[in-house]
Amino acid sequence: MFKRAGVWWTCIRHNGRKIQKSLETSDKKLAQDIEAKIRTEIVEGSYFEKLVGRNKTFGDMMDKFMAEHAPTVSENTQRSYTTSLKFLLPHFGDSNLISISPKMISRYKVLRKGDGVKPATVNRELAMLSKAFSLAAKEWEWLKDNPVSRVSKEKENNARDRWLSKDEEKRLLDNSPEWIKQIIIFSLNTGLRLGELTGLEWSRVDISNKTILIDNSKNGEQRTIPLNKYALDVVKQRLRVKSLKYDYVFINRYSWKINPNSLRDAFRKILRKVEIDDFRLHDLRHSFATRLTQSDVDLYKISKLLGHKDIKMTQRYAHHCPDSLREGVEVLDVDYNLTTVEENEIGVSS
Repeated sequence: MFKRAGVWWTCIRHNGRKIQKSLETSDKKLAQDIEAKIRTEIVEGSYFEKLVGRNKTFGDMMDKFMAEHAPTVSENTQRSYTTSLKFLLPHFGDSNLISISPKMISRYKVLRKGDGVKPATVNRELAMLSKAFSLAAKEWEWLKDNPVSRVSKEKENNARDRWLSKDEEKRLLDNSPEWIKQIIIFSLNTGLRLGELTGLEWSRVDISNKTILIDNSKNGEQRTIPLNKYALDVVKQRLRVKSLKYDYVFINRYSWKINPNSLRDAFRKILRKVEIDDFRLHDLRHSFATRLTQSDVDLYKISKLLGHKDIKMTQRYAHHCPDSLREGVEVLDVDYNLTTVEENEIGVSS
């Protein structure tokens, strides 16, 4: 047993399953008695027969999920949940929770792929589904287990390799309004994700030390990014028009936080105007990483700057630095004097 917010909880493992729940009391002796009863019911097999999921629908689960869990995640993830739900609800609808099987979920995958949906999107929807079922099983005690855990993910191909050339950068900057121009320059010199950029607050900017602190990262970890002279110039320009009402560095004409979708739309219009094809706002981040790699910055540093949790994600840029790879093996160069060795082996003398 363990205490959380003054209330006793139990965590029991049985046949590979984890049961974690509140015992709803601060009295240790009473909590021990309740836990003992639960253990007995588990062994006898009667515990799982009482699961309330028999009377719950998929819609009930998602209502609880969106009300209780969604507010605890980032705004980007919340938007992703809302989008995924638009496709999940029509398929599973009012199905009873205990009737939803791995086979039904696999069928959903097939239908989504048949609609031309990308594997990454299908996996994102399955991830949300899995989180909801996991909470329903482990914390809400609505189900015995999570059926999504027995469904395989789709194989993704995320090997996008598009970055901005110097010529494209000039055309883009020459044809952008000042506020977008600043965002482009800042992105190319910090590698921030879109949500990190639009959510950047002045309280996270340290002009004297030339750094920014990112604490709304995708991987949930904080990271500090040093500002070079170009990024610092943008910060100083933004400081001149700093909002007295809101703390965001990048704001719209109403002095409010920039909407990511509005920014994407504005960016796409400029791309069409200057005839730059197959380029997305997120590719500014790829351009940042690619340019660092081409400048022989090691992948570990790039990984830290990008906020990658696993350096494997950063290794996609390794092919951009063949010269530095060559230097890596050339440090092993030794004058083996192979001609002399060969002559000695065959008995050649002068």
